[in-house]
Amino acid sequence: MSERLNLRRRLKQSPALLAPGCYDALSGLLIQQAGFEAAYLSGASVAYTQLGRPDIGLVSLDHVVDVAARITERIDIPLIVDADTGFGNALNMGRTVRLFERAGARAIQIEDQTFPKRCGHLRGKGVISAQEMAGKVRAAVDARHDDDTLIIARTDAIAVEGFEAAMDRAELFLEAGADVLFVEAPRDLEQMRAVAERFAARVPLLANMVEGGDTPLSSADSLSELGYRLVIAPGAIVRAVIPAVEAFLSVLKRDGGTAAHRAHMTDLMGVNARIGLDEMMALGQRYEAQEEEKA
Repeated sequence: MSERLNLRRRLKQSPALLAPGCYDALSGLLIQQAGFEAAYLSGASVAYTQLGRPDIGLVSLDHVVDVAARITERIDIPLIVDADTGFGNALNMGRTVRLFERAGARAIQIEDQTFPKRCGHLRGKGVISAQEMAGKVRAAVDARHDDDTLIIARTDAIAVEGFEAAMDRAELFLEAGADVLFVEAPRDLEQMRAVAERFAARVPLLANMVEGGDTPLSSADSLSELGYRLVIAPGAIVRAVIPAVEAFLSVLKRDGGTAAHRAHMTDLMGVNARIGLDEMMALGQRYEAQEEEKA
């Protein structure tokens, strides 16, 4: 692991850490190159981009572990991984944490939804009992190999049991050992402020910004002022990519070529510059030169 950033130490500081959501090695690399301190592997975005399906529990553990490993092999900034429900009970949770940690995750987010889970801003969610989720949090904490691997505990109970029940669940998850609390889908700034007033002095809080979701959009600076320490934009890149791709395809279908859209595109040299072609070629030549010397 690169020690460029220790998440545990960083989340004790201001301003809030802003982590855009990625879904493959290229999107993770672009996040790093844009100067962000961390990236967030969004399970929803994996479903969107690799299955072409909604976030309703269709992505498997092995699939997300594979994606995480591909991303961490390419980037140096910490990767925060969305592990959904842990893909099973407390025993599954332990295995999930071990696999994601082995794949290079520096923080692992788990939630209290029933299976199959769904996007936190969709209707019709269910939650397991608070006691069962607390047990899964303890299992996650016990399973990690490195104490600096953070366990993020999320509750989706606002939409199911109400705001006060969600707050009580968050309290229980903190007692179980969660390193970061994530109360999903507050309906307004008053609820977000209430979460911060109760927990921000004791534990880092995560805020989830979803365009078109239940929670009002706020900047990382504004959320920092409320007391949040981690802000994610998990599906924002996908929502930016879709209209860009649709616009490109419209031009290509209309014209039969890309000339009219060139100003909005990266050319071949630009792609290769971003993904490190020159560095890879130089590395290959280094080994070729050694082989020639031996001959």
